[in-house]
Amino acid sequence: MADLRSKFMNVYSVLKSELLEDPAFEFTDTSRQWVEQMLDYNVPGGKLNRGLSVIDSYQLLQHGRELTEDEIFLASALGWCIEWLQAFFLVLDDMMDGSHTRRGQPCWFRLPKVGLIAANDGVLLRNHIPRILKKHFRQKPYYVDLLDLFNEVEFQTASGQMIDLITTIDGEKDLSKYSLAIHRRIVQYKTAYYSFYLSVACALLMSGEELDKHIDVKNLLIDMGIYFQVQDDYLDCFGDPETIGKIGTDIEDFKCSWLVVKALELSNEEQKKTLHENYGNPDPAKVAKVKALYKELDLQGVFAEYERLSYKKLTSSIEAHPSKAVQEVLKSFLGKIYKRQK
Repeated sequence: MADLRSKFMNVYSVLKSELLEDPAFEFTDTSRQWVEQMLDYNVPGGKLNRGLSVIDSYQLLQHGRELTEDEIFLASALGWCIEWLQAFFLVLDDMMDGSHTRRGQPCWFRLPKVGLIAANDGVLLRNHIPRILKKHFRQKPYYVDLLDLFNEVEFQTASGQMIDLITTIDGEKDLSKYSLAIHRRIVQYKTAYYSFYLSVACALLMSGEELDKHIDVKNLLIDMGIYFQVQDDYLDCFGDPETIGKIGTDIEDFKCSWLVVKALELSNEEQKKTLHENYGNPDPAKVAKVKALYKELDLQGVFAEYERLSYKKLTSSIEAHPSKAVQEVLKSFLGKIYKRQK
């Protein structure tokens, strides 16, 4: 795995060099330096799970045979396109949320020299993806399907972000709008398509498969993505900031988090009143009241039960799939996220 990771990182260096020499734009030393710093700061810093999953999934779809150098390169390039997409979303997301840290360092827009230039950097990150695809996949029979896939997933993710943002508009804070159905809808579009489905869809296309024939796989991965986000919501409040690399602010930000939705579901009138009065306020005393209520309602226990049932349901759905290779792909995804701490 360490070897695969270092090969993956080498492909990042190749793609970055190509982008910095892109003949469609006449770079100056200053602009080339800016883009290089921006890429190094925002693209390779995460866990790289989404990107590495393309290689893992492709290999499993090839029944575990050893991949050629060319196959590793192409699967890595698609993996990096997903990491580029992730960087584009996060750079803009952090600005919209007014976040302070990301992956244990200040958000890109918080750097004194960057500020609002980060908005254009986000647009650049998004535009690097078709440049990479054109250079390395233009001659492939699935080239148009790849473009279509990235465009569609970007549209779904941006639309999910939109529902999330308009549900939390300042001055219109109304907890009664929040429900498990709304939570699921936000998560499905904002997170699940690009974090779970996209990697496997890339691997399927590379394997010569038609995505329309794998709707069941898409639905399973969406369910997995929802489970992943519920874990994220849980860790935002109960996780260790040192481990997860950021300080959770879902309570302060009035987020439609799984925890607040479950709390509303389980609360009596008095407890609901506490939530309505304190949720969505940056005052540490109010945040502490919400956290105390979460403990009172034993949301840690409720989450543990949710995790157990989700795992059981996902496992039985995976085992029902007719293709052993696809089963292996889905099992590897579930194995990576089950009971994670970050």
